[in-house]
Amino acid sequence: MKVSLRAGELIYINGAVLRVDRKVAIELVNDVMFLLENQIMQAADATTALRQLYFMVQLMLMNPTDHQDAAVLYKQHHAALKAVCENRQMLDGLDQVGELVAATRYYEALKRIRALFPVEQAILSGTAIELPIEAA
Repeated sequence: MKVSLRAGELIYINGAVLRVDRKVAIELVNDVMFLLENQIMQAADATTALRQLYFMVQLMLMNPTDHQDAAVLYKQHHAALKAVCENRQMLDGLDQVGELVAATRYYEALKRIRALFPVEQAILSGTAIELPIEAA
């Protein structure tokens, strides 16, 4: 996989934080977990149940050698969300997220959670219609 970065941009690779000093393209030639700076959610932005779930999975991805605490919180939060949610689209999405996390495919799980943000927003605003889900 080839990733292009702008000068000063951060990338998180297998728990390491790298900042590039100039525009660069890097090729990841083996299986690594990474996040680009614009995909990182700050704790203060985890203001909804689904965003909190995203933050927990993000912590598991960013700190692969010490993710047990985040994994415990994730499991509890995921189960609680599934227990209270009635929207079929959200439930199906949460099932997919659960499968991805169980397979340690955290990046794909984050992508799936991001795709559910509009569904959550519709539920919270009281306009819970079935929305087309796009890959984020």
